[in-house]
Amino acid sequence: MNERLRPWLHNSITVLAWRLFLAYVLLFILRVIFYLLNTDTLGPMAWAEIPALVRGGLLFDTANICYCYCLFVVLSLLPLRARARKGYQRMLFWIWMVVGAVIVLTNLSDSVYFHYAKKRVTVDELHFAGNDNTGHILWKAAGENWYLILVAAALLWGMAWLYRRVKPAPIRIKSNWVFVFVNTVLTLGSVVLLVGGMRGGLSHAIRPIAMSNAAQYAVSPAKASVVLSNPFCVLRTISNKKISYVKYFPTEEELAARYTPYHYPAPDSLRHSRFGTQKGKNILVFVLESFSYEHSAYLNPELYKGEVSYTPFLDSLMRHGYLFRRGYANGRKSIDALPSVLSSIPSFKTPFVITPQSLGETRGLGRLLGEEGYSTWFFNGSENKSMGFVAYAKLSGVENARTRENYEARMGKKDYDDYWGIWDGPFMQYMARELDDAPKPFFATIFTLSSHHPFVVPAEYEKILPQGRTKVQQPVAYTDRSLRDFFDYAKGQPWYDNTIFVFTADHVSSEVYGDESKAPTGNSHIVFFMYTPDGSLRGDDYHVAQQIDLMPTLLGLTGYDKPFFAYGQDIFEVRADSLRTSSRAFAINYLNESFQWITDSTAMFFDEHEVTHLFDLRNDPLEQHNLIERGAKPDPEQVEKMKALLQTYYEHLEKSDFVVR
Repeated sequence: MNERLRPWLHNSITVLAWRLFLAYVLLFILRVIFYLLNTDTLGPMAWAEIPALVRGGLLFDTANICYCYCLFVVLSLLPLRARARKGYQRMLFWIWMVVGAVIVLTNLSDSVYFHYAKKRVTVDELHFAGNDNTGHILWKAAGENWYLILVAAALLWGMAWLYRRVKPAPIRIKSNWVFVFVNTVLTLGSVVLLVGGMRGGLSHAIRPIAMSNAAQYAVSPAKASVVLSNPFCVLRTISNKKISYVKYFPTEEELAARYTPYHYPAPDSLRHSRFGTQKGKNILVFVLESFSYEHSAYLNPELYKGEVSYTPFLDSLMRHGYLFRRGYANGRKSIDALPSVLSSIPSFKTPFVITPQSLGETRGLGRLLGEEGYSTWFFNGSENKSMGFVAYAKLSGVENARTRENYEARMGKKDYDDYWGIWDGPFMQYMARELDDAPKPFFATIFTLSSHHPFVVPAEYEKILPQGRTKVQQPVAYTDRSLRDFFDYAKGQPWYDNTIFVFTADHVSSEVYGDESKAPTGNSHIVFFMYTPDGSLRGDDYHVAQQIDLMPTLLGLTGYDKPFFAYGQDIFEVRADSLRTSSRAFAINYLNESFQWITDSTAMFFDEHEVTHLFDLRNDPLEQHNLIERGAKPDPEQVEKMKALLQTYYEHLEKSDFVVR
């Protein structure tokens, strides 16, 4: 190389630019890996989508690099002649490599986690790192994805090799004050640029970019996750303890006119007459791990033409119960389900359970029915402290909990599955005996666990049950078999005929097969129905329903006539107004950094400021054609109702206020 060019090509600015360029290349490679490992969920990539995704990726990668390499950048430009020494350069190298290792490991972990959770890792996931089985589960995941360890090693080796290809030239500026002045200006300038990069721009009119901004660069909501990367997602959610939200309506009157969580029931005699009286009946709610709508051959005859069903027993109950064909989960994770089911409180950006506000007074089904004379129970085969399930059940007012510890104290340790807890089959039999002795009427909830990753079944069932099209379906078939065995026993007990059985999934499975299940709305579509042995609850309902509707609906069925707080609505009260059912039925959840609002005919995605995507579910069930891009406008009444619900939700969350005063 020409020695006269060397100082210019190897000065501090060009060397730093080369190293930052390597960081962009690294993030690009990791984004490609993320997409390739999640193609089934994210869908095919059209050429027309790529420019916008690249622009969005560059914006978020710049923020990521500015957050992660801010110390490295400043140290690379400080007005110190010591920068040229080997020790200083060695320090910079290791800062570079440690940060790079964090970027590689978090993004590769993200690629695996997204497959199961359908979201990027944020600070919320760190809340669950203390579970006793976390190490075991992570070791299992590492074994299943061993090739990513090799990829990580190759990327880190490549980073180190390329980093060392370009080294800074010796500092040859003779005038010390010139050296100090120039490098001070460069350092201060870099700080300004770093802050601008973290914010997403230097203009004072630009809000600091958040994860939700990714939706602006994606044709479909699912692909917003392609734009994002980590550690940005973790760093940008660390400060989420402070609740911030948009106030769409300035007065309480305007807000309440569009939506209110306060319920003032009509007298019992005026409600649900077509179902007869359900007052005084026991209630048993099954929260079924990962029971997506698509697992059922009865619900998806076109998907499983002539094939065996993975839920044959549940299919038989659906035929004789009240089936919500368009039932949706309000969350993406298991921990989101309990507040939705037990207290009619959804989870959006952050699981409600892990917010400090969840410790406020909550009058859920356990407390309300307990005050009406019900004994209240929660069953889960995991450890008492696992995932905070028992803690939240207690917060909602449930008095009695039975977990792995209780089971093993009575039945021994032979039925532990080595990962999460007691197999569903023996644990349901244990629950049945506990309910035999429970004071009547009872309100009980069981959260199953055997259909969770790592998707294993007891050895004696491996050859008996169908393998399934996805890894989760054999465990789903096992849980369905366990339900059959439970009902075979329960039918002989005096409490059986006087019980309302409720079935809902916690969320959609991470493993999906059908095209509709891969679409955003389909990725929230769950098994959801009620069954009564006396046949009093029967129907085939094609209107939208959701988990948070369970609490007001069950209270309505049992004749509860006192005011209560719930974000959902009494499904049967809505259905009674047949002329307005379609306009009143809705479901809401938070998906890919946007709020998803589902009605009987449409699905729209809202980033807190505007509707970014609108789909016609009747003519476009795969949600491939964003009507917003074609000039369509969403229904203003639905938009206002959604905004009112969100404002109400965050106002009450801010005040930790979840009761009718």
